This record gives sequence, C-alpha cells and structure tokens, in this order.
Amino acid sequence: MKDVDVAIVGAGVAGLTAAMVAGAHGCKVAVLDQMGVGGQVGNVERILNWPGYPQGIGGHDLGPLLHQQAEAAGAEVMLDTVDAVERLKQHFIVRGAAEILQARAVIIAAGSTRRTLDIRGEEEFRGKGVSQCASCDGELFAGRNVCVVGGGDAALHEALALAQHAAQVTVFHRGTNLGAQQALRQRIAACAKVEIVLETVVEEILGDGTVTGVRLRAGGATRVHETAGVFISVGLAPNTAFLRGLLTLDDGGHIETDTNMGTSVPGIFAAGDIRTSSVALLASAAGDGATAAVSAFHYLDGSRIVPTTKT
Repeated sequence: MKDVDVAIVGAGVAGLTAAMVAGAHGCKVAVLDQMGVGGQVGNVERILNWPGYPQGIGGHDLGPLLHQQAEAAGAEVMLDTVDAVERLKQHFIVRGAAEILQARAVIIAAGSTRRTLDIRGEEEFRGKGVSQCASCDGELFAGRNVCVVGGGDAALHEALALAQHAAQVTVFHRGTNLGAQQALRQRIAACAKVEIVLETVVEEILGDGTVTGVRLRAGGATRVHETAGVFISVGLAPNTAFLRGLLTLDDGGHIETDTNMGTSVPGIFAAGDIRTSSVALLASAAGDGATAAVSAFHYLDGSRIVPTTKT
C-alpha cells in the first residue's frame, strides 16, 4: 500500500492540472487512470478552445505536455483501474486493480464515457464500420460516405475530422437545432463535404459483415441511408459508478460540488465534467483541477475553506 497526501482518480486535463498544482504546493501526489495520460482528449485531432493556442493544439500533444508538468511537480502517474474509494477515520483508501493508495485527500477527475445509441446493429458492427473516434478511424473511410450521429460540439468536431478523409459526411441530429457552439456551426457551414440533417433519428445500423447503411425515422416516415461508417457522438455519461453510496450524485450521476470543488464528503473533491454544472470545456476542467488541488491543500493544512453554495 502506497501512502500519499492526495490521490487523484483520472489523468485527463482536470486530473493532471490538479496533480501539477497539488505537487507545487508540496503535496505527495499519485494519479491513477485506466486509459493513460490525457484521457479522451487524446482522441481529439485539434483543440481550438485551449487558451494560448490560436491555431489549435492536437489532443495527442496536450496530454503528454500536461503529464510532463505534473511529473515535474513531483506527481506520480500510474496506469490502473480504480474499483472503489473508501472513507476511514483520518484518511481514504483508493482501491485500484493493481495498486492500493492510502490518501489524506482525494480528487475525483475520472471524466465521462461516451454514450451509445442502444440500437440494433450498434454492437454487432462496432469496429466494422461503427466508431466513436474520427481521429482514430477516419482514415479507414477515405473516399467513402460516412455519417455522424449527434448535434453537439463533439459531433461537429467528428464531422470536421472525417471531412479530411471521407467523400461525404452526413450529420444526423434528432433535435430541431444543433447544440454546438456558433464557431463550430460556422465551420461546418463552410465545409462543402458536410451535410446536416435535423429532426431525424437513427433507428438501426444495417450491414452484411460491415456497415452498409442506417435506417432513419423522420416524422412518421422511415428510409434507408447508405453509408460505410457510423460515428456516434451523442453525449457523455459520468464515470461515477464506483462512487455510489459514498458521494451525493445528481439524477444524471454527476458529483454534486460546491464552488471550491468540495463534495458531500470532507476531504474528497471533484473536478471536470464528472461534476454537476460543468460546462464541459477543457479550459474549465483545468480551472476545476486547480481549484480542487488548492482546496485539498487547505484541507490537509487544516485551514479548510468554508463551503459555499452548490453550483
């Protein structure tokens, strides 16, 4: 069992920022993540809303840079799956599959997992035309027609990444309007390869060994749209299953926090899109991580920050 001051669950932007700040405050820090450094940001081809990079930065570049800063501050980053967090009298136990940490404070920055459509054909053709990562699989569809399911920022990022390879990209969104930020909608409008189809539900993924099309419903009518690939981007589900019964969660499974990132359990803090009311931007995740780290430091120092209203 390894003893640390602060155990951080998650090595994405929020977790690595928290590790860097906590380490800079003199805390002994360990970070556990099952995916490795950067988290899902590593799958983003170009991040355009990260401060200081007007031309954008690749997610595969940002993750390692944050990792370097965290380790330079003294944090230890370990590849492991966290199964449980337990509260004891004066400390916490973080149980990983390979490592067990005893910590005086814990920061939960485990992020989220991409939601699925839960329709026929989705699992059958996963890896055979069904994907959730355009930057990973986009080149496989060079010169072919593909579609994206979703209407938020992530879905439009996927469409733009796919447009670099595919002949045509069709975005299907069940809503009457896209939920993505205006800058992304403008980029999509300027991309001749991308078509937006609203008020349309993908009901089934069709194929014969590999994906050949999708069955759509718009209004009361159904039709088949031919496509070689289906990229699913319909939101995120917080990775909080291992925390149920320990922390107060909202109806969506997000961790409820105050403005200092404190949770319902003193000594446990949360950062990033795993918490309630997160705006789910990388810059805000970094801010959450820094705030959580400073709050954890004050908690360990005995000068606890007075909790404020819930956000």
